[in-house]
Amino acid sequence: MAGRTVRVQGFPAELPPDRAADKLTIHFLRSRNGGGDIANVRVLPGSLPCALITFEAPEVAQRILQVKNHVLAIGKTQYPLEVTPHASELSPNEVLR
Repeated sequence: MAGRTVRVQGFPAELPPDRAADKLTIHFLRSRNGGGDIANVRVLPGSLPCALITFEAPEVAQRILQVKNHVLAIGKTQYPLEVTPHASELSPNEVLR
């Protein structure tokens, strides 16, 4: 089964993590962006910050990945986002080889 989590990069590093999480939540909830119900947003700060967004349903994550151009608007500035699958979703019962 496909994962429910996507990795998002491209939002400004100077944006506080809580504000970045709010902006990303709004963007990825919108159906016009392919979005849907979100279970969790985790912002990992740094010089190149990224966010891990986990959706309630794997179908939503797949729709998000199919949208080619995600653009986050903050004020009058637009930030193109890079959205990729997040591969490290393993259940405790899975064995790494």
